[in-house]
Amino acid sequence: MATAAKLGSNVTGVQMSPKDTKLLLDAVNEIHPDVPGDSKGIMLERATRAEEADRIGSVPVPGSAKGMLKSTFDMALGKSPELLVDKLGERLAFERSGVRLYDAMIAKAKALGTAESDLIQVLQHIRDEEFEHMNMVAEAIETLGADPTAQTPCADVAAVKSMGVMQVLTDPRTNIAQGMGALLTIELEDNAAWELLIELAEAGGHPNIAKGFKKAKDQEDDHLVKIKTLIRRDLISQIK
Repeated sequence: MATAAKLGSNVTGVQMSPKDTKLLLDAVNEIHPDVPGDSKGIMLERATRAEEADRIGSVPVPGSAKGMLKSTFDMALGKSPELLVDKLGERLAFERSGVRLYDAMIAKAKALGTAESDLIQVLQHIRDEEFEHMNMVAEAIETLGADPTAQTPCADVAAVKSMGVMQVLTDPRTNIAQGMGALLTIELEDNAAWELLIELAEAGGHPNIAKGFKKAKDQEDDHLVKIKTLIRRDLISQIK
């Protein structure tokens, strides 16, 4: 992998220009924003905006008779089917984004002509399993009678979160090491999310769905180990 850190003419630090730093600090004291800059003022403004805002979205009513019947039955038992459907929608969006993220990382690795012979093979393996997980979640949503094409509130949030990682991977200036660091962020969240989803499925009375998800969790454990190993190997080799 290409070296992530390199000495050069980086002029972003304030130590490069003490005179301009003083002018910058003077401006901070002289120019004040419309909203008070202290923590109390910011918290008050955020509270006001939160009261005015609508929710990000909602879990759609099941479009099939089967789904409506299933939801009604779960509610009668005191369960919250909309919560599980929302989290399943989140996982579906996350896994779908994961496939695209790995596609982007593979493209970067090929474009940079990495000398790591096993890197692309590992990335492709993880990408294919993310695709399997995406289909698994879609099938689980359909089993509950819900619509896997609907974007739930948590799915919306998941898509927004992945945008930053995608920007890192598709930025032509970033190298392999930086891209792998971005993927590690995704894998850490992915790993923890499957644990919670398994618990939710079991608590919601869906043991078969939970059983299938345990396989995905085992694979995600392996993904995390693989990505961490690749990053560690690269950094250690640079130090030596």
